[in-house]
Amino acid sequence: MIDEVKYPVLTEKTIRLLERNQYTFDVNKKSTKTQIKKWIENFFHVKVKTINSHIPPEKKKKIGSIIGHSVRYKRMIITLQSGYSIPLFSNK
Repeated sequence: MIDEVKYPVLTEKTIRLLERNQYTFDVNKKSTKTQIKKWIENFFHVKVKTINSHIPPEKKKKIGSIIGHSVRYKRMIITLQSGYSIPLFSNK
């Protein structure tokens, strides 16, 4: 369960979502919404309101004459209840 959440996603869109108390994480492809909800609530001590998930399409990668695909992952957008937040950056 320690490798459920891989890393937070910080793009222009996800930074805009932070204003609505929504956080985006890339997670293990086999993880379920309930597993991620329990992990987020226990690790960050917050209350999760909703979770939306999707699997982005594969991207082709070509190395020489070999054509492969990028690593697949699942992306989850987690909405927290009001009054809670997740610190993405340390204050050092």
